[in-house]
Amino acid sequence: MNISEMDLKLMIILQEWDPFDKGEEGYDHEIAEVIQSVHELHHPTDLARHIQAIYESAFGQWIPLQDCTKVSYKLLAVKMDAVYEE
Repeated sequence: MNISEMDLKLMIILQEWDPFDKGEEGYDHEIAEVIQSVHELHHPTDLARHIQAIYESAFGQWIPLQDCTKVSYKLLAVKMDAVYEE
């Protein structure tokens, strides 16, 4: 899987997550930031904290860290699949 394919899978996961019920198109900027964080971070808790901060900054609403951690595991699983397929 190349980077573009990985990013597309990450985007789909984040669009489906929809923590504030804004619809798939309601998070374009935040999704781009989270995908960049996935490329840079390797630990689920670190990624979850970044996700939480990105969405809180954008929407002024707090997402429980547990919810962010669940999605971070999904995102990092896609990243690991991409690494092992190379």
